[in-house]
Amino acid sequence: MLSESLNKLNSQAADLSNTPLLKVQLLGCRIGVNWQWKHLSFDLYSGERFAVTGSSGSGKTLLLRTLAGLDPIDAGKVFFANRAMSDWYMPEYRTKVVYLSQRPALIEGTVEDNIKVIYQLKIHSQRSYNRNQVLNNLKQLGRNESFLEQPAIMLSGGESQIVALVRALQIEPQLLLLDESTASLDPSATLKVEALVQKWLNAKPNRACIWTSHDPNQLARVTERELILKQTHESSLHSN
Repeated sequence: MLSESLNKLNSQAADLSNTPLLKVQLLGCRIGVNWQWKHLSFDLYSGERFAVTGSSGSGKTLLLRTLAGLDPIDAGKVFFANRAMSDWYMPEYRTKVVYLSQRPALIEGTVEDNIKVIYQLKIHSQRSYNRNQVLNNLKQLGRNESFLEQPAIMLSGGESQIVALVRALQIEPQLLLLDESTASLDPSATLKVEALVQKWLNAKPNRACIWTSHDPNQLARVTERELILKQTHESSLHSN
């Protein structure tokens, strides 16, 4: 069930663009036989910075993974760039909508091996590795060229999050889904990540991001609208 306050916010956001970048209609997802939430509807417009909040177990990660096409939709529809998710070629969709988890998956090898690994995918075969761009992003994150040679197995959780972000930015997504993506970083590094994401967002007008974070101060800095997921029998959605 969509709250009246969210409808009002969606109306205000419409000024940003005539067509939502992302449109969620009566979305529902289950865990086993139980609904985590359903009747979930909202619009996300280009340029927006969106927060998804809620208590532990309310389904924040499930929502972001569903929007990324990583978990199935049990009810409703998701539209991206005015096309239903089901109409997209999924590898192409995942170049546009990128999910960054709290614990990124890395392969054996160096940091640079992990950043370059995406070019092994057929969907990226026409792209070229831009080492200068990678180095510029790493510099903004407080890392120098030697970071590329570090073995991935030796990285801390926060360093793994940095690698995942730099890797994702190479493919120039339109929507970043940041799921506790700075949870393992210290305050200084967290601010650097936030600045880089904002720089990415400002670079092109057709981009947007959705954040989850246990730190309300961070969400106050990096987002402008908030969806509060509440786990109930009907799994309703509210907004403040």
